[in-house]
Amino acid sequence: MLYSYLERILKARVYEVARETPLEPMRRLSLRLKNAVLLKREDLQPVFSFKLRGAHNKLTHLSEEARLRGVIAASAGNHAQGVALSARKLGVSARIVMPRTTPPIKIEAVRDLGAEIDLVGDTYDEACQHALALAEGEGRAFIHPYDDPEVIAGQGTIAMEILRQHPDPLQALFVPVGGGGLIAGVAAYVKALSPEIRIIGVEPDDAPSLYQALQAKERVVLDHVGIFADGAAVRQVGKEPFRIARETVDEVILVDSDAICAAIMDIFEDTRSIAEPAGALAVAGLKRYVEREGLQGQRLVAIDSGANINFDRLRHVAERAELGERREALFCVTIPEQRGSFLEFCKAIGQRGITEFNYRYADSNEAHVFVGVQMCDSGHAKDRLLQELRAKHYAVVDMTDNEMAKLHIRYMVGGRAPKLENEVLYRFEFPERPGALLRFLTCMGSRWNISLFHYRNHGAAYGRILVGIQVPAAEKVEFQTFLDELAYDYQEESDNPAYRLFLGPSTTG
Repeated sequence: MLYSYLERILKARVYEVARETPLEPMRRLSLRLKNAVLLKREDLQPVFSFKLRGAHNKLTHLSEEARLRGVIAASAGNHAQGVALSARKLGVSARIVMPRTTPPIKIEAVRDLGAEIDLVGDTYDEACQHALALAEGEGRAFIHPYDDPEVIAGQGTIAMEILRQHPDPLQALFVPVGGGGLIAGVAAYVKALSPEIRIIGVEPDDAPSLYQALQAKERVVLDHVGIFADGAAVRQVGKEPFRIARETVDEVILVDSDAICAAIMDIFEDTRSIAEPAGALAVAGLKRYVEREGLQGQRLVAIDSGANINFDRLRHVAERAELGERREALFCVTIPEQRGSFLEFCKAIGQRGITEFNYRYADSNEAHVFVGVQMCDSGHAKDRLLQELRAKHYAVVDMTDNEMAKLHIRYMVGGRAPKLENEVLYRFEFPERPGALLRFLTCMGSRWNISLFHYRNHGAAYGRILVGIQVPAAEKVEFQTFLDELAYDYQEESDNPAYRLFLGPSTTG
């Protein structure tokens, strides 16, 4: 079986539309992991994804009669772009069915390539059923995104390039998995020529179609798949890819969304390019594998399969990348509700960078603070900080792995405070550098009680704080002197309608 695919791959027609992409060293990640990490840059294809390889190879194998009737495909976006580009190159009519959840950037790219588009369902599987019905009704050739020998052979040309580009021995090759076409083609080629290289698939932990199939020794249909890594959101691995994978894939690793976000950041830091979530799967799996096995000095390849990501998704990626890399820890800390307690707590944290500080007055005894802290060496740094805070008698709850806290609670700390008197609200802006937050609290000292505090380091040049302070009328002049000495830009927001409606002191308790 492997040698039949080897011949198909060697004969595959992909370079009429695809290009041979570079195999680049990831220098920063290699130093950090103490292994030589190489990245296969399929994000540099004309449609920013490897998918056009298999799509074009399939279209070139259609009969002239089939081409005249046109083609149809179902896709979350990348295969759609490959089919549309190939069809335009060959002068073939193309119709693409895409899930409604497909990122707009992929929809517009397909439309720009001249294909007709139908948006159906919320998942690939729903779109696929509709496309199959249209194919039968219109007589169009259905171009499957992964469960087709010619598509698999087209994707396998990536492995052909990798082995040619890096003739020195490789220890492992990490491949993102959706429906399985890419890993089937890559594994078939590599195992036919270099069986000693480990082929490791990587899937999102909320779409483990190949992982569960290999565990069950038969294809399974997942009840639900997550769509963060939309390019890999498939409920059932393809029949032909699974047949190949059972013989050639050494293992499948699962990674969560935070790990994927961290891998997107790793790729950006080494290449200055932005992978889509499915495109970064292989790097996330490689990192997990290295940590699990304690590897050093190995040559490892990861395939960056695509870069079709919506710009507005980057805010989520940036927010979660530090958590995925274990470079940010989230805590809920109980401190005394008294003047100077915020300052003492910041001193307890020390010189560690504070990424987030959320608080709202609740009662006159205790304050609950939601705080994010930069970590330098994964879990060890977090454990040390927890020990230090508890030694100072702070009640601390670790929220780093609390999904509700990460998704919602961090943004909801606030609300009205019962019977709070003399509160004024100010918004401050200061240069974002280590110690700026501590300087702010030190300047304030224990003269006034902080009743509301919100700070989040978003990586901008300036840090921004929203702070509520209890300032009696008789101390307004002294408070103004404090503001002048602080020398930070500020704006009073006490009369802001958003404050009055959602944060202002409550008159009932």
